[in-house]
Amino acid sequence: MSVITISRQFGSGGDEIAEYICNNTGFQLFDKSVLARAAFEAGLSDQEIIDFSEDRYEIQGFFDRLFGRSRTVKQVRTLMEYKEGVQVVEKMKLGEEQALAFVKKAVLTAYNMGNQVIVGRGGQVILRSHPDVLHVRIEAALEDRLERVRSYPDFEEDSTSDSAEIQRLAQDKIDKSDAASADYLKRFYNVDWSDPMLYHLILNTSKMTIEQAAGLIMETARQLAIVPEPV
Repeated sequence: MSVITISRQFGSGGDEIAEYICNNTGFQLFDKSVLARAAFEAGLSDQEIIDFSEDRYEIQGFFDRLFGRSRTVKQVRTLMEYKEGVQVVEKMKLGEEQALAFVKKAVLTAYNMGNQVIVGRGGQVILRSHPDVLHVRIEAALEDRLERVRSYPDFEEDSTSDSAEIQRLAQDKIDKSDAASADYLKRFYNVDWSDPMLYHLILNTSKMTIEQAAGLIMETARQLAIVPEPV
């Protein structure tokens, strides 16, 4: 088994680093194929993929927290078998805890498959005690993250917006994404997202390129003897 987990600040280049590693080694990126495999093992169809990750998490409102409410993440169809041997497809609503359990199962499925790079999804906690796993955190200075976010294809800006407004929009995306990631790890795993003790490596992409950061991760993986041969 060999796995690299990557936790990243929004706009720090963590996704690009993961992609670079997978393009240059025998690692594969944790993706929908792993989720589909976990869905099959859980008795769901391929169309019922649940990816309840930090990227899709919204911080609870005050009253949700106060009353311990769990929001519905997705409505899925599952195959139920009754005593008489009759199989029936039933609809069920998946709350946050159930969706989280599914993602945990998918991460463990990826671990058992081996040679996986898992970005986010609490991988640094779920696989904390597992052997042959390298945990990495990617950070960067705010000004560099703002510049990278503004270059993202899905970054929406009004053509009439001035530079100050564009900067504000990028800052807002960073703030919301980082806050959601931190809250996700705190709420569901009771850990501090930025705690250095969760990671083997913490890399600052303001001090190095994406390629250099990926190279350091791959070299560390080799030192720990968990990296597959280059493709």
